[in-house]
Amino acid sequence: MTPDERQQHQCFLRAFTANEPAIRAYVRRLVPSRADADDVMQEAAIILWEKFGEFRAGANFRAWAFGVARYKVLSWLRDKGRDRLVLDEDVVALLADESAGDEPRLDRQRRALEVCAGKLEPAQRELLMRAYQPDTQIQDVAAGSGRTVAGFYQWLHRIRRALLDCVRRELSKEAAS
Repeated sequence: MTPDERQQHQCFLRAFTANEPAIRAYVRRLVPSRADADDVMQEAAIILWEKFGEFRAGANFRAWAFGVARYKVLSWLRDKGRDRLVLDEDVVALLADESAGDEPRLDRQRRALEVCAGKLEPAQRELLMRAYQPDTQIQDVAAGSGRTVAGFYQWLHRIRRALLDCVRRELSKEAAS
């Protein structure tokens, strides 16, 4: 790998890593399941890498990646077109436009949530994250925490309420500055 290729590779990885959660959330809003989103993301990542040489330095990587992801979703829809659970392409295009327009607000909310989650005690944060892992059984998380299932749901409700209040305060601070 030449130094130029290495630099391009590093630049792509930095941009992709920084924007991957937002791209994944965008795709997830457009397809029915997490597994479908994973499939589309894999394909989108390949296309993004293959076409990275066409990306203009200083341009908005996230907007460009959303465009690529949108076309991968539409391609996925065409492939799944016979499935009754798949939305019409026009509906997905409308959702894609609305999702892209919502992205700045969602990004601010994600950043505020990260700040607020960082304020939790480490044990609380770890327990909260375990509760939201894919294929998690709440009964197992509750038992591991030493709580009954009902008690765990009450604790989870209090933590979510505290996070919501914190996020609102963080967003208010950001709007005021």
